[in-house]
Amino acid sequence: MKLILLGAPGAGKGTQADIISRKLEIPTISTGNILRAAVREGTPVGLRAKAIIEAGQLVPDDVIMGIVSERVAKDDCKNGFILDGVPRTIAQADALEEFGINVDCALCIDVPDDVIVRRMSGRRTCSECSATYHVESNPPKTEGICDACGGKLTIRKDDLPETVLSRLSVYHAQTEPLLDYYRSRGKLIRVEGEETIEATSKQVFKTLGIE
Repeated sequence: MKLILLGAPGAGKGTQADIISRKLEIPTISTGNILRAAVREGTPVGLRAKAIIEAGQLVPDDVIMGIVSERVAKDDCKNGFILDGVPRTIAQADALEEFGINVDCALCIDVPDDVIVRRMSGRRTCSECSATYHVESNPPKTEGICDACGGKLTIRKDDLPETVLSRLSVYHAQTEPLLDYYRSRGKLIRVEGEETIEATSKQVFKTLGIE
């Protein structure tokens, strides 16, 4: 199965990608991770990306897609893969097709904005070991203190309510149009992001026909 995961920031795409990846034994391809790996490995596209990053510029779509193309060509992708974080725009979706990277379906996890703000603003991260918690769904044993190492728990800038609202605005403007893009190709599948990870996974598996 070749799958794209769509949904607003905080909808749980990364979590569900990990679960599907283990279930189907296919890799999750995260743009940030493969970009860093390509730079580290010194691939031709990675070297180009490194020069762009060191110049303080944004990596253009054709370079991103080149790195994705290199990654999906590896042996562990022969039975499928999950794209998480790409495409983010119609231009990137077009570029994927131009690079010959075709997918079976685009799975969108739908979660209302107010729920996402509550989820993300409740996240806490350990300043020492980077362990993550949530004040509602996964609280630490002692408020503000990491269970694992005793470090102080902090709120990342990305999780501040005003930052979350700004990211949601960008998502609705730039990424949400992808729903119509993949719907028109008969590839869009939508599931409701449930209150629990397990309930969402159950819906995802049912929708994808995974036993």
